[in-house]
Amino acid sequence: MAGKIEARLKELNIELPKAAAPAANYVPYVLAGKTLYVAGQVTFWNGELKFIGKVGREFSIEQGQQAARLCALNILAQAKAACDGDLDRIKRCCKVGGFVNCPPDFLELPKVINGASDLLVQVLGDAGKHARFAVGAGSLPLGVATEVDAIFELV
Repeated sequence: MAGKIEARLKELNIELPKAAAPAANYVPYVLAGKTLYVAGQVTFWNGELKFIGKVGREFSIEQGQQAARLCALNILAQAKAACDGDLDRIKRCCKVGGFVNCPPDFLELPKVINGASDLLVQVLGDAGKHARFAVGAGSLPLGVATEVDAIFELV
């Protein structure tokens, strides 16, 4: 039987991508006691890289939000893998870190990372509300527009 979070994903017509393998010498997540650290996730959709370029140049704020949302979907996919398929083990999202590949004068970083934050709250409800940072970067791995990581408390 699907859990509450899986039912919510279905209700929202949201499909999670396959959890991506790490692209370098790191692991996609670390489980330390009841704390789950999910490594920075980029804009992969089932192995295909999306949103290559800078927000504020190649991409609008709205497209940047879509990129950040995709990162959050990948975060949930990694969390699902870490929790042996049971997303209901997530008690709450504690912190999100967001990086935006953008020109130096781009100032709408929080609006872009809202794409990830909004998705987590949409799926997890109040348990998705989190502390956060959003920073600009001159470049990101593979040239992607956004990268997002997260920390969760598990039951």
